[in-house]
Amino acid sequence: MAVVVVESPAKAKTINKYLGPGFTVLASFGHVRDLPAKDGSVDPEHDFTMKWEVASDSKKHIKAITDALQDDDTLILATDPDREGEAISWHLEQALEKKLKNKNVSRVTFNAITKTAIQEAMKHPRQVDAPLVEAYLARRALDYLVGFNLSPVLWRKLPGARSAGRVQSVCLRLIVEREMEVEAFRAREYWSVTADLKNPRGAEFSARLVSLGGKKLDRFDLATQAAAELAVDAVTKRDLSVQSVEAKPASRNPSAPFMTSTLQQEASRKFGMGAKQTMAAAQRLYEAGHITYMRTDGIDMAPEAVTQTRAEVEKRYGKEYVPAAPRLYKNKAKNAQEAHECIRPTDMAADPDSLRLSEVDQRRLYELIWKRTIACQMESARMERTTVEIGSKDGQVGLRATGQVVLFDGFLKVYEEGRDEEEGDEGRLPQLNQGEAVAKKQVTPEQHFTQPPPRYTEATLVKRMEELGIGRPSTYASIVTTIQERGYVKKDKNRLIPEDKGRLVTIFLTSYFGKYLEYDFTADLEEQLDDISAGSRDYKDVLARFWRDFSAALAETADLRITEVLEKIDEVLAPHLYPPREDGSDPRVCPTCGKGRLNLKTARSGGAFIGCTNYPECRYTRPLSGDEGDSELSGEGKLLGHDKGDAISLRSGRFGPYVQRGEVTAEQPKPPRSSLPKGWAPDEMDLEKAVSLLDLPRLIGQHPEDGVAVEAGIGRFGPYVKHGSTYANLPEVDEVFTIGMNRAVEVLAQKLARGPGRGAAAQPLKVLGDHPDGGPIQVMPGRYGPYVKWEKVNATLPKGVEPSEVTLEQALELITAKAGAAPKGKKKAAPKAKAAAADGEAKPAKKPAAKKTAAKKPAAKKTTKKAAAEE
Repeated sequence: MAVVVVESPAKAKTINKYLGPGFTVLASFGHVRDLPAKDGSVDPEHDFTMKWEVASDSKKHIKAITDALQDDDTLILATDPDREGEAISWHLEQALEKKLKNKNVSRVTFNAITKTAIQEAMKHPRQVDAPLVEAYLARRALDYLVGFNLSPVLWRKLPGARSAGRVQSVCLRLIVEREMEVEAFRAREYWSVTADLKNPRGAEFSARLVSLGGKKLDRFDLATQAAAELAVDAVTKRDLSVQSVEAKPASRNPSAPFMTSTLQQEASRKFGMGAKQTMAAAQRLYEAGHITYMRTDGIDMAPEAVTQTRAEVEKRYGKEYVPAAPRLYKNKAKNAQEAHECIRPTDMAADPDSLRLSEVDQRRLYELIWKRTIACQMESARMERTTVEIGSKDGQVGLRATGQVVLFDGFLKVYEEGRDEEEGDEGRLPQLNQGEAVAKKQVTPEQHFTQPPPRYTEATLVKRMEELGIGRPSTYASIVTTIQERGYVKKDKNRLIPEDKGRLVTIFLTSYFGKYLEYDFTADLEEQLDDISAGSRDYKDVLARFWRDFSAALAETADLRITEVLEKIDEVLAPHLYPPREDGSDPRVCPTCGKGRLNLKTARSGGAFIGCTNYPECRYTRPLSGDEGDSELSGEGKLLGHDKGDAISLRSGRFGPYVQRGEVTAEQPKPPRSSLPKGWAPDEMDLEKAVSLLDLPRLIGQHPEDGVAVEAGIGRFGPYVKHGSTYANLPEVDEVFTIGMNRAVEVLAQKLARGPGRGAAAQPLKVLGDHPDGGPIQVMPGRYGPYVKWEKVNATLPKGVEPSEVTLEQALELITAKAGAAPKGKKKAAPKAKAAAADGEAKPAKKPAAKKTAAKKPAAKKTTKKAAAEE
């Protein structure tokens, strides 16, 4: 029997079903080797020699393959059909080199896990593609050299910074620059005038004012309310009639089928799914044989797929929905070796209802892919667009009404692409004839303000990265995920907002390593990697040219002091941190004491704030992203009122807004303070709320069983009730101020019933389903936050992930990562989903186990370097 090796057990299970008893299908669980996280793993001084190490958790997988090969003389490497899949096959060849003597080794690829595709692939074996492997080696070496050498510079020169990556740092720059555009934006007022009109037959419609005084109106011509009211008066006093009616035919063509970036964008628009979440669901669909390979920059469809899709359209919707000729979509990929077919269902007859997928993310994503693929081979939508010009006889007033009617829905019957920003839809107009009079029902002025550029969503960020040529299909999800996991970016209402540390890192890198954060430079490097995979460029030449300049840039920062770095960042950010004041005074002068100057300060946490040089005499502070309006909360703060003779004030500090009782004095250097709980807005604070916070913990009463005091308060882990040494969490902050004794006793009793330890008798928050190896996977409450549990493996949920939103795919990934780092003797890892590689590639090498034998280097040292090596 031949031994077939793929990446994951889920994929192995599906393939084994199609190949039958003549084959043994095994999983490598991703990469089996990686660069050790230590100096010298990539050696620029010796022709960029790379030293690989077999991950301890991968040794058992290699042994399983070796054992199977003892009785078989054929090894078939069937990993994914891209650069990363080629690299996994190469690593397996290298790791098994001694065992493969006198063995037949071949490589096969298929774009879909179907019986036909797999059997056809087996008829066309080949050898591992050397150029694709070299492109992987170049990318891996570049990211190691950048991460391992640049991250320590950040640690030493910028307090609180974590690490930097070759592509992620450029992506972060996009988000930071957009935020600075938003902050620098100044809204401009303008007005519009709309008239509600009636035709002679009583049908109503709306028209907007487009000319006044015989002159076409530009956007800002009606700049004030007074100007708008004069325009309303001009329209109201004149009789109006239809001057022209123009109807034009129009058509809309369907969107191309999905590739990786457009799938991530549409899933974000329509379902709010992050890039990582989308790719995890798509991975499962692919491994189950439902869709074609999901990491692709191609939009072309196989001829047989086009034929099947057209037949399905005719069957479901009729001949009139099938265009005369098949629709062909041109592949945008610059490198043919990296291009694959579009993302589509493997069987167009399998609609979403027939598959009956139980996982919500998979079901929604499959429906999206199926509808987009069906629509791409349907007739265009035909419409009629009508423009009606309305005016007065003297030509002083002109209005315009526009409308649209769909004559034939075409592909819109099935699918319409989402939009990143809301757009107004044109409605249908009533019958209007040239020359007939129209009656005015109401003329209304409306105030508008120009809007700042929108912050990026994951969808628009991926779109922008694709436009700039930054990253590739397999990298988008991990790039966007990594900058959030590092705490450089947060997601608020689906918008990506840079944290202070992310902003500081970006300014530092653009100031001292500007070349490597340039969009054109990064895109050009991606093209060079594509050239390597096409066999037209030597990968070591690319590495040599990069390292020559990059090492010189590193050397220039060796003598930098932290104060110099902060001064430089302060200088670069000055126009945003210290905007001109309305009174023309120096924006750097402290608004509280009038003596000190404002400058940038950093905290150990990596955050930053603006403070006064006259500290500690002056305690003025404001957030980095704030403006002078925040000064009301700085220094002496905003007075909310008095309680028991003390001034109660609302203030802003480096860790956010807080309330304070009294003032700092020699007798009381630290007056009572309390931070505002999460969800409490500073502009909604009043004296009553502030006093209630400052009076915590609140005495509820004496426990009815032993007479010991029961209290409610807000602590490090949120709101709680306390009885003696027993603490029990409360679900809502507001309950701290309202909870009575009966409810408190009930909560405390529930805590005691669970017993000591980490949730010994805790009930699951959510049951996700069964693990592929057996046993339920549950989301559990924990002392330090919710976690995913499978047998003896407990994996903490990432920051910001709600327990109710966790999917089975996400849980499997977390369990796999946790189990992969466990000591020997623990349960084996779940099927390993393709995770983010250092530079954003989809399938990283497996991490070595956390604990090592005595013969190996200390784990602590390894952990310290690991982050740098993977960036």
